[in-house]
Order: sequence, then structure tokens, then C-alpha cells
Amino acid sequence: MAAPDTTIHDVVIVGAGPAGLTAGIYASRGRLDTVILERNMAGGQIAMTELVENYPGFPEGISGYDLSEKMKEQALKFGADLREIQGVSSLEHDDLADAWTVQTDGGPVKGRAVILAPGREPRRSGIPGEAEFVGRGVSWCATCDGALYRDRVVAVVGGGDAAVEEGMFLAKFASKVYLVHRRRELRAAAIAQERCFANDKFEFVWDSVPHRIDGAEMVEALEVENVKTGAVTALPVNGVFMYIGQIPNTQWLEGAVELDETGYIVTDELLRTSRRGVFAAGDANHSPLKQITNATGQGALAAIQAEKYLDALACPMPSPGPAAGDAAAAV
Repeated sequence: MAAPDTTIHDVVIVGAGPAGLTAGIYASRGRLDTVILERNMAGGQIAMTELVENYPGFPEGISGYDLSEKMKEQALKFGADLREIQGVSSLEHDDLADAWTVQTDGGPVKGRAVILAPGREPRRSGIPGEAEFVGRGVSWCATCDGALYRDRVVAVVGGGDAAVEEGMFLAKFASKVYLVHRRRELRAAAIAQERCFANDKFEFVWDSVPHRIDGAEMVEALEVENVKTGAVTALPVNGVFMYIGQIPNTQWLEGAVELDETGYIVTDELLRTSRRGVFAAGDANHSPLKQITNATGQGALAAIQAEKYLDALACPMPSPGPAAGDAAAAV
């Protein structure tokens, strides 16, 4: 068993997605003692994305995994300490040391400053059969599981970028892809929609929501309900991929920093949270834009602000003396 980490690091970054890794690059390059904590794989959700086409510098696109690895290598190159953990449970201030403690499953990690970049995770629908068939036909990652459905029929639930792009990936393997959406039109980017509509493997199930997932040992059908007529139809499928939104990984931060009504971290324009020395960046931030470019920009800004905060701790500004007119009052 590893000895407990008793060091008070300069910066502890929670999350190794694009925001966390970028923050790690900036902080470690600035010669700060930087620890990055990640409970899954470096890169977060983009590591499971087949192709990233809108990140500058890669005109032909780049796989999410390769982009994540490049960011990770760059952070490690400058000296960041990337640690794999199973989870975090709390953020508390140590008044005696004037430092923050991030409690992980492997023990506490302390930092003078903390950058929160925990990201988001797929929202569960809660319909009957969803939890029961996880790993047996229900998935939230086409890139991870798509090859398992070669020459089989799958359903994708959702109408945004993730649903359409992951559906296109599944179409490389599946014989047919049902795309189930609660509206009559998709919300995905125009170029993604064009590719989707041009692919004859897709069948669109409009104005419908998932109602129930059925099967014996594996998924055999997805029941969908038409939101206008109430009619329930069973689609014969071998797999169901859910893309109905994201929720921030911030439950462990309740009471530690200010969160908005949906659980996103509230910051000011300099990415400072409601607590001194704690900053936030990336998809768990309340910023309305959830894109890789925005996450990396926020990661850079958070690291720069953390460095300025640490500089102020090391060299506090002297208190101003009394003005000339206050001399009598100062006596």
C-alpha cells in the first residue's frame, strides 16, 4: 500500500479532460508542482470519440483518443503528475495549512490552489430495462462497443451532435440504425445531419421517446412511444445507445462551492469559484458552450489565474499606511 501523500502541492487539478490537461500543461510549464487526478482515462469523453473535426490544427480531423494522448504527453513532458483514481468524495479547506484537501479513494491530496475540471457524464433515461441490460446491449459509447454490432440492428436515442455522430460510427458496422428523436428535426450540426440523411442505413423514428428495453439474456427490442399519439411501437434491435444529455460530475462538490440549479459550477469571468483559491474549467462549468476549444481555453485561463493567486499568497501586498490627513487618528 502506497504511503499517504502529505505534500502540499501548488495546484491540484480534478479531471483530465481537455480542460484539466490544458490546465496541467500551463501550470506545470509555469514550474508549479502540479497533480492531475483522473478517475477514467485521460481525455475524458473525447477519448471515446472516433473523429474530432472542429479542433484547430487538424484539417483532416483527428481521433479523440489520439488528441487526448497528445495533450496527456504534453502535460507529462512539463512535469505534471497524472494520477489514476477511482473517485473523489469531497473538497475541504485546511485552515491551519491554508490549503485545500481533495479527498480521493486513495487518500487526501492537498494543494494551495485547486482547479475543478470534473466534466460531465451521460444522462440515464431511467426507463425499464436500461439498467438491467447495461453491458448486454445498452451502451453510451458507440466508439467503445460499435464493433460488437457488426451486421446487427441498433437504435440510437437522441438528436444532437453526439447522437448523430455516434450513429454514423455505428453505421460502419450495423446493418441498420434506428435514430429515435422526440422532435421532428435534429439538433446536430448541419454537416453531421447531411451525412446522416445521406446514409441509407438510417431509419428515423420521429416524435418518439424510449419507453422500455426488452429481451431475455440480451437486448431484443426497444419500445418507443410517440409523443403526439401515445402509440407504443417495438423496434427489433440488438443494441440501444443513449444520447439524451449530460449531467455534471459535481455531486461531491455540494456545499463546497456554489453550484447552479442544475449542478454546474458557478464562476466569474476569471473562472474563480465562490471559494478563494478554487477555480473551475470545462464542461462542468456553467458556461453555455460545451466544446473542446472552449474547454482548453478555460483550462489555460484557470491555470494562469491559479498561478497569480499563488504568487499573491507568496508575496502579499503590504497594507497601505494611514493617509497624511489620518495621522491624528492613527496616533
